[in-house]
Amino acid sequence: MMHPKYRPDIDGLRAIAVGSVLVYHAFPTALMGGFVGVDIFFVISGFLITTIILQSLAAGDFSYRDFYARRIRRIFPALIVVLFATLCAGWYLLLSDEFAELGKQTVGGAAFVANFVFWGESGYFDTAAETKPLLHLWSLGIEEQFYIFWPLLLGLAWRKGWPIVRVVLAVAAVSFVVNVATVHPLPAASFYSPASRFWELMVGGILACMRLKPPTPSAWRSHLQSVVGVGLIVLGLVMIRSNKAFPGWWALLPTLGAVSCIAAGPNGVLNKYLLSNRVMVWIGLISYPLYLWHWPLLAFVRIVEADPLHPSPVYRAGAMVAAVLLAWATYRFVERYTRSRPGTGILKALGGGMVLVAALGTAIFFGVPGPRNDSDRLQVVANATLDADYYAGYKLDQIGEQLVYKTGNGPKRVLFVGDSHVQQYAPRIMELSRTLSMPDKSAWFVTQGACPAVPGVQVDKNIGCAERRDAMLAYAMGPEVDSVVIGGCWNCYFVGHGALEYYFRGPDNKVHPFQGGDGIERSLASLEATLRELARHKKVFLLLDNPGGPEFTPKRLIEGSRLTHMEAMTSSPTVPLPADQKALNDRLRAIAEASGAQPIDAMAALCKDGAHCLVTLPDGAPAYKDADHLRPRYTREEASYFDRTVRSAPAQQPSR
Repeated sequence: MMHPKYRPDIDGLRAIAVGSVLVYHAFPTALMGGFVGVDIFFVISGFLITTIILQSLAAGDFSYRDFYARRIRRIFPALIVVLFATLCAGWYLLLSDEFAELGKQTVGGAAFVANFVFWGESGYFDTAAETKPLLHLWSLGIEEQFYIFWPLLLGLAWRKGWPIVRVVLAVAAVSFVVNVATVHPLPAASFYSPASRFWELMVGGILACMRLKPPTPSAWRSHLQSVVGVGLIVLGLVMIRSNKAFPGWWALLPTLGAVSCIAAGPNGVLNKYLLSNRVMVWIGLISYPLYLWHWPLLAFVRIVEADPLHPSPVYRAGAMVAAVLLAWATYRFVERYTRSRPGTGILKALGGGMVLVAALGTAIFFGVPGPRNDSDRLQVVANATLDADYYAGYKLDQIGEQLVYKTGNGPKRVLFVGDSHVQQYAPRIMELSRTLSMPDKSAWFVTQGACPAVPGVQVDKNIGCAERRDAMLAYAMGPEVDSVVIGGCWNCYFVGHGALEYYFRGPDNKVHPFQGGDGIERSLASLEATLRELARHKKVFLLLDNPGGPEFTPKRLIEGSRLTHMEAMTSSPTVPLPADQKALNDRLRAIAEASGAQPIDAMAALCKDGAHCLVTLPDGAPAYKDADHLRPRYTREEASYFDRTVRSAPAQQPSR
């Protein structure tokens, strides 16, 4: 099987790709578009793989067996080492729920379906991405799935005599359209699905098809392509943000930039003097193991520090230094060794090693073996983080075009509108429905995570929020609804300077940001006006927020260190009520009373003395699922203060 002539500038391009990803993951604010390095990798892979296949087809020596044998030699050695090392570190550092999750991630990585695993896990209550040690393997899954599909397509087109460039262009166009069509309504699918990502590899493939007959070299064209390519990549790194609709149209910047750099050839001005620099080439040579090592190290740093979003910069920098050293060692002593070993014996060993790692991951997922820190008390804490099925037992229904969750068959309809802080009380309503405590009521939950039930409040990244909220509030005004419960994570939106990405847009269509503007005041006024209008026609409840913050996280009930020994507390501690949350709670109560709504004060129940708040159930188990959501077990068993939303008022006794 033929292989393209080695080009040091492509290794330099790999260095830009992996360096961008590392900087973004370790220090996100330093290079906010650094994640597009993955897209550069996709283009490089598509170009090289397509070049190998087409040259071999032209020479008549293409073999699927040889092709996949070389893929195994290239991909398996470093991946096996990293997967096994990650499992060992996980056994030492993680709790039982985290270790089981790592087992599942390991199977996904070993089977090259990690993108589907993480796609299936994506959701509002998903574990923080920063603490998933193998999250980065989603991109490797995309590439390996491409390696299965692509040789078959090119081989078929070659044998049938189809015009290769046109075929590739047509398939790439379909994939790009899927990407653009799904990036807004289905962002997780657009990000993780091979159907919406293959076009990025095909862009490199298109260039390879066009270069099957090398064009007459032109120095000035090469220089221009080199400058334009690097310029587009830099533009992508500077302009693209994680809160933008990505990949979508934005992905054209890094992908076309990478194509332009490759098309420039090794003599393009920046290719020759920047990308072919010895340091850049060296980083490019270790880029694959460097990509594999960096994310697990960062994830474990965040887990050990118990601060996924703001771990120590020193530790993050240390993790990146360790990643470079481990990547060099892996390249020098593992990758080069396995590539130099002829015969099928090494292939069988690599295949068997990957099967063993996948089998170990499967066993860990089912709890055998357990992690080093695995006591009954620790398991109680771990169970709280997994307690997330808020809509268990509900029937899926529909109001207009909006999906809703329903329980109960009573004629009086109670509509619950808001975000996940309303959703967290669904288990309590289900319990009342199950025990026949709301015979004349039916409960309809129309929640959406991070979507406040306040007309005019906007956040661009929450697709469909405004449309769903406005439709449900309009429905709430109608005669079908007997009473309305409105709630939200008010502390998330309105405490301090307000949520960063939220703003208020009123009838004048002007943007009033929460931070640095009057968006919070306008939002609270809009909430009061909405409550007042609803209260003119029906019974209305305003659910005030429960206290929250890092101190309420279940794993704060763990004493000790993950590096030495951990044990769960046996006492039932309390957490001080943050003063700014209490002040907002008081203001919202006043808004409710002024508008004719009945306030439901969760803080009054959770913080008995108004200053110290419970974080555990009566048996000492955590009351919270995470930093600000009450777990289903708590609301189901303890949140009696929420009952009046559906309970009928007791009949008055006749006077004697």
